[in-house]
Amino acid sequence: MTIHKEGYKTIAICAIVFALVNLGSFYFISFHQPWLTWLIFIICLTLLLFIISFFRVPSRKLTVNDNWIVCPADGKVVVIEEITDEEYFHDPRIQVSIFMSPANVHRNVNPIGGEVIYSQYHPGKYLVAWNPKSSAENERHSIVIKGNKGEVMVKQIAGALARRIVNYLTVGQTIKQSAEMGFIKFGSRVDTLLPPQAKVKVELNQAVKGGVTVLAEW
Repeated sequence: MTIHKEGYKTIAICAIVFALVNLGSFYFISFHQPWLTWLIFIICLTLLLFIISFFRVPSRKLTVNDNWIVCPADGKVVVIEEITDEEYFHDPRIQVSIFMSPANVHRNVNPIGGEVIYSQYHPGKYLVAWNPKSSAENERHSIVIKGNKGEVMVKQIAGALARRIVNYLTVGQTIKQSAEMGFIKFGSRVDTLLPPQAKVKVELNQAVKGGVTVLAEW
């Protein structure tokens, strides 16, 4: 397991705050109320470890297969429905949405390999990530990847806590399936828009792993 580069600054700031709070607690409180000093230490340490775990990148055997579309994110499947896409395709698509809690790995990956043909950032609201309106109204970054068998859109959507979406892809770039696409900080949602003929391989409320779990089959 490694720590994602997006976490270096946040972890460093948290570590400094951790050190200052506990030095102050030891200096001013420990003599009179040592139990309170230990309580502050345990709470601060728990929060610091949680922040570190949020930016973890676990070692995994990634799924690479042209016949499959893999999950772009860790989390729980909260939506599987047919929609009419108004942003790019302007036709019916199957939308599969994955909710990412703060406890999930927040590194996002490419569901298929191919060429990036569309990339667009949209400013917006910060509704809770499971709200159906979040797909169209929240801050988000949309990309479309053209593979050998079709095109897939992925939307990185900010939630009530997530206030920073990072996407590393550019139009014209050739990418590999299950390679890193971006990162979202602190709770969010990722929508995948599939062609109507795709066969969805996940179920509602299923826990999935980005780059590992097969989302659909062409």
